[in-house]
Amino acid sequence: MFRLTDEKLVESVLKGNEEAFRELVRRHEPRVAATVIGMLGNCPETEDVGQETFIRFYKSLKNFRGESEVGTYLTRIAINLSLNELKRRKRRFKFFHQEPGEAFDIPDERTQTADNGDKELVQWAIQKLEPKFRSVVVLRLIEGYSTSETAQILKLPMGTVLSRLSRAQKKLKEILSPYMEIVNE
Repeated sequence: MFRLTDEKLVESVLKGNEEAFRELVRRHEPRVAATVIGMLGNCPETEDVGQETFIRFYKSLKNFRGESEVGTYLTRIAINLSLNELKRRKRRFKFFHQEPGEAFDIPDERTQTADNGDKELVQWAIQKLEPKFRSVVVLRLIEGYSTSETAQILKLPMGTVLSRLSRAQKKLKEILSPYMEIVNE
């Protein structure tokens, strides 16, 4: 049995085939989930944003021209919805007179373990980045998109992507350096 391309599945969905849409979700759900978790962290809103990504994708299929791959298109939707959620969080924090940075728990250095804690520590550090830097880190370093693909998804010049990536890496190094000293001792 051969595997249908995403483009053929989109055509099939447009003809009313619900199973074709389920297949697209099955194929792309892991990447969408990773993108949203990378942007928002592992929080209750993550699943909602992931589901909303596929709802928006389904509603926009009749306008999908295939200029980019389905995965790229879904990633762009996921990034946009994640950015919207981050804006909502910021408004909510202002309402309660809190600084946005206070929403994240600071890892306790004494409880970090080498195997499980490192991943959580890096995720925490990524959450500390401004959204414009976080989106570049998630796409380029976590999701593994090329620089040109990242630029296409974010609709930015490649130079801007490279600049943001460089600044994000410096900021991550700054955030993580106190914890790395503890690990290296």
